[in-house]
Amino acid sequence: MNPFLQFRKKFKRSWFNRGKEGIDPDEIFLDSSNLPQFDRDQFEGRMEKPISRKVVAATGIFFLIVGILYSYRVWNLQVKQGAAFAARSENNSLRNTVIFADRGVIYDRNNTLLAWNVGNDNDPDFSARQYATTSGAANIVGYVKYPSKDSSGFYYREDYVGMDGAEKFFNDRLQGKNGVKITETDAHGGVASQNIMNPPQSGESLNLSIDSRIQSQLYDIISGVAKDRGFTGGAGVMMDVKTGEIIAEVTYPEYNDQVLADGSNAKLITSYFTDKSTPMLDRATSGLYTPGSIVKPVMALGALDTHTITPDKILYTTGSISIQNPYDPSQKTVFRDWMDQGPLDMRHAIQQSSDVYFYEVGGGFGDQPGMGIANIDKYTSMFGYGHDVGSPFFGLQKGQVPSPAWKAANFNGEPWRLGDTYHSVIGQYGFQVTPLQVVRAIGAVANYGTLLHPTIIAHDTSMIASAEHINLPRSYFDVVHDGMRLSAIQGTAAALNVDYVKIGAKTGTAELGVNKDFDNSWVTGFFPFDNPRYSFVVMMEHGPIHNVIGAPYVARQLFDWMHINTPEYLAN
Repeated sequence: MNPFLQFRKKFKRSWFNRGKEGIDPDEIFLDSSNLPQFDRDQFEGRMEKPISRKVVAATGIFFLIVGILYSYRVWNLQVKQGAAFAARSENNSLRNTVIFADRGVIYDRNNTLLAWNVGNDNDPDFSARQYATTSGAANIVGYVKYPSKDSSGFYYREDYVGMDGAEKFFNDRLQGKNGVKITETDAHGGVASQNIMNPPQSGESLNLSIDSRIQSQLYDIISGVAKDRGFTGGAGVMMDVKTGEIIAEVTYPEYNDQVLADGSNAKLITSYFTDKSTPMLDRATSGLYTPGSIVKPVMALGALDTHTITPDKILYTTGSISIQNPYDPSQKTVFRDWMDQGPLDMRHAIQQSSDVYFYEVGGGFGDQPGMGIANIDKYTSMFGYGHDVGSPFFGLQKGQVPSPAWKAANFNGEPWRLGDTYHSVIGQYGFQVTPLQVVRAIGAVANYGTLLHPTIIAHDTSMIASAEHINLPRSYFDVVHDGMRLSAIQGTAAALNVDYVKIGAKTGTAELGVNKDFDNSWVTGFFPFDNPRYSFVVMMEHGPIHNVIGAPYVARQLFDWMHINTPEYLAN
């Protein structure tokens, strides 16, 4: 056959009729010998389906959305919140640290240290408060609570807090103003630099009016007598009758201010708040006590001013008076004196502390009229009884002067009786006073009628302007002065008859309990007698009734000590 025709036939069969005609054996062998070398484990030689347009579009949209969200996030962090995150980043490396201000120092009137600052071994960031070991000043000085920090070392309370006494009352003046220090740290927490942004401002220092020498000595004497003679406590106050400055103000027992500030002796601290002896009570300013006869100088002034009696009139006392019982004609009520005093004028009635004399001028007896309970209330109020002392530092304790209204309110509406007046005029019945009220009242007796508000700040004359003036004739005060001087020379206060200073004084014994087995022992007065400058009071609390050692003994021991150690107070 023609070669051309053979090629044409073969070409036509293989390309145009493939699938219609059979495959030649030689073609099979030829294809099997020419297979490609696919790696089937890598999926070579397999058929691949083309990606559709929908998949490509969806993928594009997905990446577009991601791009938009990423761009928004970058904008939000860098633009919208950029300043906030920059500040946060800076704070990660810069820390504000408080610089504690030095608390003001507390001195007595002679610049003796009472409270100051020392290094703190437990925490170098702020100072510890140190208190004088001198006894007797804890309730006046007080104590502080330190700044507090959490377990991470960050302070959540950055101020010292005064908890009692001057530390509390003058806290704003003492605490100063803390400063701020910026500390820069590196990535490892090391300090890179420190800068003081606001320097601390130290607190103001104070001079209290007390003389710590007298304060300490008076406390030691009171505590010694209380322990030796069975008194449950005691108090003493000395005041300048020209300015109102408190020279000494003692309460026994007292707490230890250093222990409370340090806070380490939990057992002792707990006892301060639970002990029946109440060491947290300032007896001088907040303790209420039956005064007894120490109110008689004021009662005498009231009797003179109401013209109930003249100073020279003699009343014949026989040791008691008897009053007919209005409900039983066969019975009489007997009101006794502590002894038969005989004939007495007012000066000698004060000297001998005659109860019968004051029964008669207070409630009346026989032909002697009495000034009555209304006037008793009036004149005791004039001298500050039944009122607070007018100085917030010393508290707002008012005490109580008995009256018909008071009795009705406290005894189921019972009427007031003559015997109630008798008991009230000698400082018994419902009478309740603080030692500070007494020293203030006797101060007004000493200075002829200026009722001062006491102050605890040295050389503070501001209280003079606010003093209350009691408008009574000077001659009435002279009568009372004479009686108090006689009492110190050879009367109930004869323990104070010393040759180095003239003292005017008045004692008191307030009976306590149903059986009257105990009493409060009092003495009050002023000195120097010819030119009064200081008033004083000592109260020994709840001692045995037959105890011959009490408040006058304490006062005598103090004056003997002052004569040697602080004679400037005793000079005219």
